[in-house]
Amino acid sequence: MLIHAFARGFKARFHGALALMLAVVLAGSLHSVAIAQSAALKGLPDFTELVELVGPSVVNIRTLEKVRTSPQAGNGMDEETQELFRKFFGIPVPNAPRQAPRQTPQPGRGQPSEEAQPKGVGSGFVLTSDGFILTNAHVVEGADEVLVTLTDKREFKAKIIGADKRTDVAVVKIQATGLPAVKVGDVSRLKVGEWVMAIGSPFGLDNSVTAGIVSAKQRDTGDYLPFIQTDVAINPGNSGGPLINMRGEVVGINSQIYSRSGGFMGISFAIPMDEAMRVTEQLRATGRVTRGRIGVQIEPVTKEIAESIGLGKAQGALINRIEPGAPADKAGLEPGDVITRIDGKPIEKSSDLPRLVGNTKPGTQSMLSVFRRGVVKEMPVTVAELEPEKVAPSKAELETKPRTAASAQGLGLVVADLTPAQKTELKVQAGVRVESVQEPAAKAGLREGDLILAVANQEVHHVKDFEAVLAKLDKSKAVNVLFRRGDLTRFALIRPVR
Repeated sequence: MLIHAFARGFKARFHGALALMLAVVLAGSLHSVAIAQSAALKGLPDFTELVELVGPSVVNIRTLEKVRTSPQAGNGMDEETQELFRKFFGIPVPNAPRQAPRQTPQPGRGQPSEEAQPKGVGSGFVLTSDGFILTNAHVVEGADEVLVTLTDKREFKAKIIGADKRTDVAVVKIQATGLPAVKVGDVSRLKVGEWVMAIGSPFGLDNSVTAGIVSAKQRDTGDYLPFIQTDVAINPGNSGGPLINMRGEVVGINSQIYSRSGGFMGISFAIPMDEAMRVTEQLRATGRVTRGRIGVQIEPVTKEIAESIGLGKAQGALINRIEPGAPADKAGLEPGDVITRIDGKPIEKSSDLPRLVGNTKPGTQSMLSVFRRGVVKEMPVTVAELEPEKVAPSKAELETKPRTAASAQGLGLVVADLTPAQKTELKVQAGVRVESVQEPAAKAGLREGDLILAVANQEVHHVKDFEAVLAKLDKSKAVNVLFRRGDLTRFALIRPVR
């Protein structure tokens, strides 16, 4: 009996201890889950404070262009005739603008007039409280009038202080004070995987907020800019808006997207603010950007080339052409040289060289580390000024260009002689201009507007020269074409269609 009672007591105590143990384990598990959930919640960013902080500094930019309009509509009827149709027949005139405002007859009626029409929509942000605003150069390019709208709905006419196409940075100014300026961040502290936010006007929708992470830094897509790549949703209209870190600092200007559809596909590019500020300072001071040049044409150093010349590591910029009389020519550089450093700064990729040289003030003497036939030489060079970017020919010039043109169907090219004005502007005496491009020339990288200097190693002065060279070519073989685009001259290898 005593044993039975003891057994019952032991059993009760055992079950109690087991229940306590299970309760402790369960409580520990629940606590761990709570900690995990709390950590997960803490890991999700809250952008509300950033929007409140930076949002008022973001502006909407609309551009207008002046279009010449005729007092006669496309149907050949003047305004009074159109009004008669509306009044007596109760129907609109075919091809007439809907609800066209009636204008008071003016002296000289019948003459064409200029009318401001919407050109585009973009974004920008307040750089200084006294009205300097940063945006993209392509947002204001070709605009006759720029309108800036603040978040409080005030609208101002803006003056374009300066724009730089090479970096796609522009500065505009409005007459206002006390504006909420952004805080510029340190791009060197930006990390891949870090959360960032964008504010802009995609498709004209003001102050739209999107967010994502930094996908990559130092992404090379141009000669002068190592872009910040993100997966922040950027669409047409976001251009010129700020890229903001979690400290509320602007680290970039949203500029480009990679897209096959014209819309967002998960890859966006922003101009780093350190690069943008260097350009901005010059634009505000002089209205233009001054860059350095040494007059070389370069290409990447591949692993195979590095091993074959004894360089060891694939780095630097390989010179394949030197402009006669350019700083590099005067300094004694030669084709085949590899520039590995400039003023002690390493050239890891060939694209580093034009960026570092471009950021060097013209007239400065820089020291180049040059690898030549197994030996590294230190060679001083005096940096010259890079000429301003060539402006596309005007409509008037295009209308007066020579009619002489040649078509090379096998190469996919149509070329024309240069006008005297174009030769003066481009500072050339020879060459033909590419009028249109199809395969296979397009596949080789040629574009409309390129200047062809030589075909199959034979210099081309006029269309007749171009035709003469083509007549002698073996139509089944690839042909090399030396062409110029902007300030760069390069080769293209066109493989005929078979």
